[in-house]
Amino acid sequence: MTQQLILVDGSAFLFRSYFSTLSQNLTNDGGFPTGAMFGVINAIKHLQRQYKDAKIIMIFDAKGSNFRHDIFPEYKANRGPAEDDLVVQIEPLYDIVRAMGFHFICEAGVEADDVIATLAKLASEKDIETIIASGDKDLFQLVGGKIKQLDMKGKLYAEEDVEEKMGVMPKQVLDLLALSGDASDNIPGVPSVGPKTASKWLKLYDDVEGVKANASQIGGKVGEKLRESFDLLDLSYQLVKLKFDVELPFDIFEKEPGEKKEVLVELYKEYGFSMWLKQLGEIQEPEVVQEKEIVESPAQEKTTNLDIDSYSQSLILNEDDFSLLLTKLSNSEVFVFDLETNSLDYMRAEIVGLVFLMEKESYYVPIGHDYLDAPVQLSRQRVLDALKPILENKSIGKIGQNLKYDAHILANIEINLNGISDDTMLKSYCLNSVATRHNMDDLSEYYLGHKTIHYADVAGSGKKQLTFNQVNIDEAMPYACEDVIVTNELNKLLDHKLERYPKLMALYQNIELPLIEIMLKLERNGALVDELSLFNQQVEIKAEMNIIQAQAFEIAGDEFNLESPKQIQQILFSEEGFGLEPKKKTAKGQPSTNEEALKLLDHPLVDLIMSYRTLTKLNSTYLEALPKQINRNTGRLHTSYHQAVTATGRLSSSKPNFQNIPIRTEQGAQIRSAFIANKGNVILAADYSQIELRIMAHISEDKSLIESFRNNVDVHRSTAAQVFNTELDKVTKDQRRKAKAINFGLIYGMSAFGLAKQIDVSRTEAKQYIDGYFENYPGVLKFMDETKEKAKSQGYVETILGRRLYLPQINAKNKMLQQHALRTAINAPMQGSSADIIKKAMLDIQAWIDAEDNGIKMIMQVHDELVFEVQEEKSIEYAEIIRSMMAETLKLSIPLDVDVGIGSNWQEAH
Repeated sequence: MTQQLILVDGSAFLFRSYFSTLSQNLTNDGGFPTGAMFGVINAIKHLQRQYKDAKIIMIFDAKGSNFRHDIFPEYKANRGPAEDDLVVQIEPLYDIVRAMGFHFICEAGVEADDVIATLAKLASEKDIETIIASGDKDLFQLVGGKIKQLDMKGKLYAEEDVEEKMGVMPKQVLDLLALSGDASDNIPGVPSVGPKTASKWLKLYDDVEGVKANASQIGGKVGEKLRESFDLLDLSYQLVKLKFDVELPFDIFEKEPGEKKEVLVELYKEYGFSMWLKQLGEIQEPEVVQEKEIVESPAQEKTTNLDIDSYSQSLILNEDDFSLLLTKLSNSEVFVFDLETNSLDYMRAEIVGLVFLMEKESYYVPIGHDYLDAPVQLSRQRVLDALKPILENKSIGKIGQNLKYDAHILANIEINLNGISDDTMLKSYCLNSVATRHNMDDLSEYYLGHKTIHYADVAGSGKKQLTFNQVNIDEAMPYACEDVIVTNELNKLLDHKLERYPKLMALYQNIELPLIEIMLKLERNGALVDELSLFNQQVEIKAEMNIIQAQAFEIAGDEFNLESPKQIQQILFSEEGFGLEPKKKTAKGQPSTNEEALKLLDHPLVDLIMSYRTLTKLNSTYLEALPKQINRNTGRLHTSYHQAVTATGRLSSSKPNFQNIPIRTEQGAQIRSAFIANKGNVILAADYSQIELRIMAHISEDKSLIESFRNNVDVHRSTAAQVFNTELDKVTKDQRRKAKAINFGLIYGMSAFGLAKQIDVSRTEAKQYIDGYFENYPGVLKFMDETKEKAKSQGYVETILGRRLYLPQINAKNKMLQQHALRTAINAPMQGSSADIIKKAMLDIQAWIDAEDNGIKMIMQVHDELVFEVQEEKSIEYAEIIRSMMAETLKLSIPLDVDVGIGSNWQEAH
């Protein structure tokens, strides 16, 4: 008898897989797209591993219309035709699924949801535990008893989880969807009724019939619309309601057809799924490497299988075992290391356990599990005191994944982590920044073909998620040990790959790895913020918002929520409102109210709405948020800088995001004035001037551009003089503005259409400007043309220091994707080179700070700018040294220019 049933909504997985793998441009050797297929099969294999004894049934939507179209011909009319690259993968996927041996159902005239409903009912009648694998909220109406739903992010929904997510019980989901409608399926629902309103009514009146019976008690315009829309509501109910009596092609409780290995092998070979061929025992001989360099492409599968069982896992709970471990660690040349903590906040997290690996032996040392009945663990102080000299020993190498985080946690208890020899996150990032995300789970799956134990697997998820100190040690140990095992395997594999590319290895060893220590100091230094200044700014902005709100109400003739897209739509575009013609539509066919769309409208109310939005964002994102993020122990803001996120090598930051603190508006720039220095100190800001244009001059070797920079001529004025055929001293402000847009626009791959839009001229005029630019800067044009061709042929471009920036969509069939990749190919060498340069400058300057012990604190890195806190009396001296070091950090064919400012706050210094 079947013990557990998994009903897989294959069509839902197919569409999600297609769009989630789109950026990787996965294809076989013949260029046939395979991303959607890969994603679905990978998901199935994960389900097989997760539910080893379950019977899996694959259900897909059939082609053509179904019975709902008979009820309502416009059903799903909003949906456009599927992409060709997706359509061609459907039949091959079906072939693979059948060959894998599952029951396969694709019934005409109904939808996959109806088949799933029918199967779930049959299973329920037989008291079989059933899991519906789908992200479709329509299927929540089936959850209850032994039926649960597993969404595509791995969250399992029981009845209480559905109620928490949807605001209603599973038995009311049908009523909720009927009332609120679904624009993606073109289900009308009741006009102006969203999920919140529908949920409120259902809590009062139980179901749709109850809502209709009490419609007279519901006041306002929404009550009127409800009473006018009973027919729409009944129609919507019929469209959302699932069938439970679909005639099935076979008895699902019969034995599955079984795997057809020979067919599966041929299909895997045809579509290039080498990892799964290995799992079938069909290991192919590796290709002989020719002298020509192999390009590491994120679209290529280069994975190995990890055998976790080949490693030992030991739990250290007593003094004898710990003493033996200390001896091994002390005598080792290098070991893999990781910490388990109770928080992701590096300034607040406490150590729960430490994990080590040497050779094939892994060890978990718990020191902070405090759940009821937790076993006695070694003394925290004893363990940390004993490990301190080992962790601080520069001669013993430490390998890890994102070791900056572990170094922070240790620094909190005055242990300085020294001897960092490898970091797999950074190693992967240097090899290929866009092949995959660089967290351990994704790296393991991408490079090792191994699905890791996720945190939610041992700690749960949502509001009930445990912190690691509450996790049972029996579950914590395999989770923790797997971390160091996977890190060790990744490190060996990535090292082997990087060795083939000396420039990338040098980038990793000389820039990214040493930068860990710099980032650690930068984050721990933090930035001092004047809370009173932020509060006063908030008072001013809220007063201004109130004035704008009053003006908007007066123009509209009624009060409304200036932050509600739905209400703004009604006021601006409806017949009852101003009846404006929308310039853009949303994906659901509604008038768009986003910033880009509103900019195209000429109406005084629109200007007020946009001003209000700007102030709201400033208030919520900075004035309210920044004070809450100040660490109360240090009194400073401590952001997290990320080395392995952007494709180009630039640093990013979060909590708070320093990179996005605004400067273009007066109110935005004012926020920077709240960043101050301690008494006796000042803020020193050093900013590379026009660095990407200078890099363009260096890389393109354009004589005119180089001459402008070497002669210290205003490059925008020089460009304007050449493009507009005028003398340098007669260039107008408007001409310089347009020239600046051309200079920066072209290095970002801007088209004539984009330039015309930016400087408000016709497309013909914009094209003339661009043509004039290239006539005067032929080296730039040559560089752009050659870069595009090189990118197409080799799949990547390079920075000055050899960082590779891969372009998975450079030869995509979709022209929009290809054009975007071509624009990226032009800009990436500039952005990537500027990132390399400022990182090198940070290393040079921090080395000087450490050597001189001059008390300077590097407190922020924002785009091309470094911000320091320095002694006021020595600020001018230090400013010149920092300016000189930044200018000379890398020799180009033209000088690097650095603007340095000093002030009592960041705004004054900028």
